[in-house]
Amino acid sequence: MTFKIYFQPDKTMTPRRENTQSIYVEAESEAAARQLVEANTEYNIEYIELLNDKALEYEKQSPAFKLTTF
Repeated sequence: MTFKIYFQPDKTMTPRRENTQSIYVEAESEAAARQLVEANTEYNIEYIELLNDKALEYEKQSPAFKLTTF
C-alpha cells in the first residue's frame, strides 16, 4: 500500500500550514508507515493518508512524486 505522509520538517517548531510537506511511502499498514518515518526522520507527522488506485495515479502525474525509501 502507498501512503502520503504530511509532516512538518522540525519537531521543535510550532506547526504551520505553510511549512507542511509530504512524502510517499510503501508500507503494509498505516502504523507501519508511521513507524518507518519516525524511526528514520525527525519529522513531526501531521497526517497519514492511504492512497487508493485513482489517487495514486493522480499523484504520479506530479513531477514531485517520488517514493521514499529508508
